[in-house]
Formats: sequence, structure tokens, C-alpha cells
Amino acid sequence: MGRGLFLVFEGIDASGKSTQARRVARDRDALFTFEPGDTPLGGDLRRWLLDAATPMRPATEALLMLADRSHHVFSVIEPALKNGRSVVSDRYYASTLAYQGFGRGVDLGDLRAATEMAIGSCHPDLTILIDIPLDVANERRVRDHEDRFESADLAFHERVREGYLDLASSATDRWIVVDGSPPEVAVAAAIDQILSTLPWPDA
Repeated sequence: MGRGLFLVFEGIDASGKSTQARRVARDRDALFTFEPGDTPLGGDLRRWLLDAATPMRPATEALLMLADRSHHVFSVIEPALKNGRSVVSDRYYASTLAYQGFGRGVDLGDLRAATEMAIGSCHPDLTILIDIPLDVANERRVRDHEDRFESADLAFHERVREGYLDLASSATDRWIVVDGSPPEVAVAAAIDQILSTLPWPDA
């Protein structure tokens, strides 16, 4: 049995990435997963991470994200891939680079090194960045002031978006950027065209 395909969706909040990730997983009979929080341990970490009422240094935030990811990889993602199941994840390590690195100012070199320790050799076959301007995101969402990330200022979210675009531009062989501004059906069609070229073992 061959190894499954590992596909990741990234983007700022309200980009539509979660909707598209779930749809693709369903249509391709792949395992859908998400970060942070898609394990019992991860659920506890997620509550701490998102609670805006709990003061937290950016480095602490990053390390909690990495703890969730390490457990997630070795208890969920890697076993599925080894068993020949494809995996579609809503967020992965690029989120930490974008949010804690570009957004919070944690050193990117340190984050990359810690990420390699957390994930081992489990790298995505393809990362799809669904990109939307910040004004479009703001029109789509109702900001949750109890959420650590959603309650952050606009400058933070703009740094995160620019960080994603920087990451995508530096690894064009493993990233594809999709405009998330059009209607959902048009975004889905653009993504499906990309996915039709991939070697899905479960298809």
C-alpha cells in the first residue's frame, strides 16, 4: 500500500480555507483534520491558546502550537499517511510561521528549527493558500474579542497575510495561491482544477 497524499489549506481567518478543506476531504475520501486541537490533548492546548484572557508571551504561544502539532503529527497524520489514507489539514506549520513569526515577531529561524523537531519528515505534498484582502475578511467575520487571534489588531492580521504570501512566493513548487474573494463555488472550481493534477492514491 502506497503512502497517502498530504494536502494543507492555509489562510487568514475568514478566508474560506476550512470550508474548502472539509469539502476536498469529503470528495476525495481523505481524512480531514485541523490545528490546533484535533486530539484530546490538542483540545486542552487549543483552549489555552485561544483564551485572550490568559496573558501569554509570543514564544509561549508558539511552543504550545508546536506541542499540539507534534502530538497531532505522530498520533493522527503520520499513521493515516502510512496506511495509505490521504490527509487534508486545515492549517499546519505555515500557520505558526505566519502567526507567531510574521505576526508576533518570534524569530523565524528559531521557529523553523523547532518545527522540524516537532514534525520530523512529515511535510505536506502541497499547501494551498486561500488569500483574501483584509477588508474582505473583515466583512465576512464577526470578531470574537475572547479569542486571542481574532481580537488582535488589524496590523497583526496584515502581517500574517503578508507572511503567508512571503512563504508561498519562496516555495512555489510546494505552494499554490488561490484568490478567495470570488463566490465559494468559483473558489472550489479553481481548487479542483489544481487537485486534478495530483496523484491521489485514494481516487
